[in-house]
Amino acid sequence: MSEGFAVIKDKDIKASSRGIDAIKDAFTKAKEEKRSAFIPFITAGDPNILISEELILALSDAGADIIELGVPFSDPVADGPTIQASSQRALKNGITPEDVLTLVRKVREKGCMTPIVLMGYYNPVLQYGLSRFAEKMVEVGADGTIIADLPIEEAHEWRRIASINGLANIFLVAPTTPISRARFIAEASTGFLYYVSVTGITGARTELPEHLQEALRQVKAVSPVPVGVGFGISTPEQVKMLSRIADGIIVGSAIIRVIQRHVTEKDIGFEVNPNLVEDVKKFISELVKAI
Repeated sequence: MSEGFAVIKDKDIKASSRGIDAIKDAFTKAKEEKRSAFIPFITAGDPNILISEELILALSDAGADIIELGVPFSDPVADGPTIQASSQRALKNGITPEDVLTLVRKVREKGCMTPIVLMGYYNPVLQYGLSRFAEKMVEVGADGTIIADLPIEEAHEWRRIASINGLANIFLVAPTTPISRARFIAEASTGFLYYVSVTGITGARTELPEHLQEALRQVKAVSPVPVGVGFGISTPEQVKMLSRIADGIIVGSAIIRVIQRHVTEKDIGFEVNPNLVEDVKKFISELVKAI
């Protein structure tokens, strides 16, 4: 066992009707249907909180198996210009972690049953209070987290609290991660493992690395949980190619670009094209059909 790896015992896990189980069920359903799970990303509060609510419901209706919901942060170091701009729009709207949690509650109240994973950075979670944040996630119906800047060696307390509350705790591995360390990280991940398809920051790309498919196979061979692949995926052709190997396909920047095209910044806020939600839903439907 690698140094720093902490075992979370079954007796510490609180029974939950959602959380880890909901994400496991999503991957199981996709596997039974002989396809990859589709996992879209949007930033909460971009271009405003009301449209984010509509977008989550639209993503669910369009065939999302799991939804990644970004928690806006002022210094999103893992994100490229597109998602950084999305986060900045949300922050200009005054969106806080509390607003994100309330948003999850609202879509649950409207009948959205698609698992929701909060993706963000450690500082807002730490400031909120780890136990309080986890308990609030359970209360509103969120299912797990991806904390992009929390290395596994420093994650024991959050892993423990997430596990007690039945929440999935999803870690990332990169193309530069040695396979021994990828195994170590995969063994600590619950729900799924996030494989970063390219070195660097997020952002839609016209081409993906030639070695990506083989690298995915190697990581899948050592991972006890499903492997989702993200960063740079933007076209139905890329989705189709990767769906032959990956358990999940994650698309973020390409969706944010569709949103961005429908938003104009004004002195008093953001002007939004009324076709935004429908156009995002159409784009998602095209990607889902490719799986």
